[in-house]
Amino acid sequence: MAVKVGDIGVRAASAFVLGPAAVLATWAGGIWFLGLMLLASGLLAVEWAAMSAARTWRVMAGAVAFGLVAAAVTAHAGQLSLALIMLVFGSFAAAMFARSRGEEALDAAYGVLYLGWPIVLLIWLRDLDSTVGLHWTVLVFAVAWSSDIMAYFVGSTVGGPKLWPRFSPNKTWSGFAGGLVAGATAGLIMTAWLDMGALTPLWGGVLGLAAALATMAGDLWESALKRRFGVKDAGTLIPGHGGLLDRVDGLMFAVVVVACGRLIVILLERGA
Repeated sequence: MAVKVGDIGVRAASAFVLGPAAVLATWAGGIWFLGLMLLASGLLAVEWAAMSAARTWRVMAGAVAFGLVAAAVTAHAGQLSLALIMLVFGSFAAAMFARSRGEEALDAAYGVLYLGWPIVLLIWLRDLDSTVGLHWTVLVFAVAWSSDIMAYFVGSTVGGPKLWPRFSPNKTWSGFAGGLVAGATAGLIMTAWLDMGALTPLWGGVLGLAAALATMAGDLWESALKRRFGVKDAGTLIPGHGGLLDRVDGLMFAVVVVACGRLIVILLERGA
């Protein structure tokens, strides 16, 4: 399969336009990063509602967004446990609302949990420490983006056997391998370059490999969800990428792995 130069050009242009805003908000932290997460919450809620509850997507988007925003603000206030509890209650409230509108309650509940868990963890990572928290957040983006880009490039160039043709006919085993290598390399380089606390470059590479694997899994999982709802893309927000969910599906899984790594490092530092 040859690389589609035009497709890559559109993707690169989209990243060039959207990337700086995300990078600046991540670098600034605080209320700016919270604002980025709140904006993402609203956009993702709209895309999820449009996929899962097409008849009443506007009101469903509001119900899902309410749960996401409440959890995000709580996480920013330093109450991680409470934020996760609020996600559970938010999913229950969204389910009851969906049921009253004749929509599938499980889809609404799952949407709050699926979208909210990574948003809360990203805020926790960034707000944990002004400098080290920034570095760990950069690690998430570097691993997820590098593995996603390299998986696309290697898969398009090399081709070969399909990874999961039932749900994602364009993904290949060669792209999968390329993404894993890129993620591990990004984890090693970021850990060697930035202050990651007790995390060594070797273990940074291992964490990058695990996060890259999660990135690939997140991409495949979203493909399965789109197949279930009968849509090609989650939305049309980003040219060359579809919706925002199409762009961050792997990142949403990667942040869970990196957050677990950060928690382990914190426990090791406290026990030292």
